Amino acid sequence: MASLLKRSAFSILRAHHPQAVEGLVLQSRRQLHVEPGAREKALLAKDPALERFKSYRKSASRIRSIGDYLTIAVVAGCCYEIYVRAVTREEARKSK
Repeated sequence: MASLLKRSAFSILRAHHPQAVEGLVLQSRRQLHVEPGAREKALLAKDPALERFKSYRKSASRIRSIGDYLTIAVVAGCCYEIYVRAVTREEARKSK
């Protein structure tokens, strides 16, 4: 209901002041932007002392792919184990 009222109020505004409404839409999507101060800029600057602790893109993607392969291997192993147990259980039933 609130969105319906918002849309209808928005359409009324758009009909009367199209340029003002475009400005409102752009401002509401972007929120408020304030330039970072000196402290924030200093915190965001590169620090050579921390370079050895950063994970580089290539090594991080390599680790991620290894993790993906290990996950696939574990899932495949679990599926195989479930299959083997089901087959042995079925064979045990048939032999009785």
